[in-house]
Amino acid sequence: MKDAVAAIAAHPAFAAARATLRAEHDRTVADIITLTEIPAPPFGEGPRAAAYLAMLRDHGLEEIEQDEVGNVMGRRRGFGNGGTLVVAAHLDTVFPAGTDVTVRREGTRLLAPGVGDDTRSLAVNLAFLRAMDAAGIRTRADILFVGDVGEEGAGDLRGVRHLFTAGRHAGKIDAFLTVDSPEVERIVTGGVGSRRYRVMFRGPGGHSFGAFGLVNPVYAMAAAAQGIGAIAVPRRPQTTHCVSIVGGGTSINAIPNEIRMEVDLRSRDAAELARLDAEFRRIVADAVAAENATRDTRDGAATATIIPIGDRPAGETDQASAIVQAATAAVSHHGYRVAYEDSSTDANIPMSLGIPALRIGSGGRGGRAHSLEEWIDVEPEESLRGMSASLLTILAVAGMATTL
Repeated sequence: MKDAVAAIAAHPAFAAARATLRAEHDRTVADIITLTEIPAPPFGEGPRAAAYLAMLRDHGLEEIEQDEVGNVMGRRRGFGNGGTLVVAAHLDTVFPAGTDVTVRREGTRLLAPGVGDDTRSLAVNLAFLRAMDAAGIRTRADILFVGDVGEEGAGDLRGVRHLFTAGRHAGKIDAFLTVDSPEVERIVTGGVGSRRYRVMFRGPGGHSFGAFGLVNPVYAMAAAAQGIGAIAVPRRPQTTHCVSIVGGGTSINAIPNEIRMEVDLRSRDAAELARLDAEFRRIVADAVAAENATRDTRDGAATATIIPIGDRPAGETDQASAIVQAATAAVSHHGYRVAYEDSSTDANIPMSLGIPALRIGSGGRGGRAHSLEEWIDVEPEESLRGMSASLLTILAVAGMATTL
């Protein structure tokens, strides 16, 4: 694979593509600003999706469409009769509706919520298209460019999940690259799995003084939270748990009839995540049973209902696989020191299905992701260096023709 990547890198067509990336750098920056200033809060990606769909159409792709869940996409036809590589970037940001997403420029820095995660990547994928077309590059595989919904938070990877399991392309995708965040030297080869729950604790309720002694769901919840906090987890594979949100009750002088907590369980290993999940469920059941045994249930027992609110599967792409070797060679060719990482990205879904998948970067630098002070640096040299590395990865995976 290293020789194949070197052959592409040395080809005149790749040099022409890089020249186009450079010549159109200002256009790429303008696209970043345009897309960033179209709000895309969780479950509210519609306006940005419509704009990106129009951009894909303007770039001459085939099979332009928006699917049932809101993903937008278009196909760049290859010459290999059927193989498909997906190159994706997510449309959504973590910021709620009403967040000011006006881009502020300070020198070569652009500052705005969501500008780097993942709006820059949407614009960079358009730049890749223009560069490939201008250079007359042909690839063996079709490349399906996708702007997907629901990558962040409660979106629970719903866009890519649909693409791989329910949409018309399910079962027809051979490899997947998500372009997500700037740094190209950090190649994500492992998908951190997570299960997220809302646990509703209920009881009969009553006056804090007059009904004293009745079961209290807060005590059951507190015992459960303490028990979860005491779960021993391995450092390798890295596994974590967190009780993150609590709420409920009606008054300072009332035993609540309903209280809730939200729980986040994560692991790099699917079996370890399943073990943690089972332990969590046991702890909740034991906490409720202990509360009912300790206090009076004459007006009703304490109960707990566990409601799933997120399920991201764990997965991994073997570092010896062709797709990892292609990305490694492409990134190393540009002078970067490669690091392999695990994370929770759109690549989790294909990884969990055994489909070769990676997260690669959009180029340049950035920081303060998921904050109101999020920023990226669009200084041309470092930006173009990173973009060139990721384009080389895409062309290697898609099988660029290197013979005339």
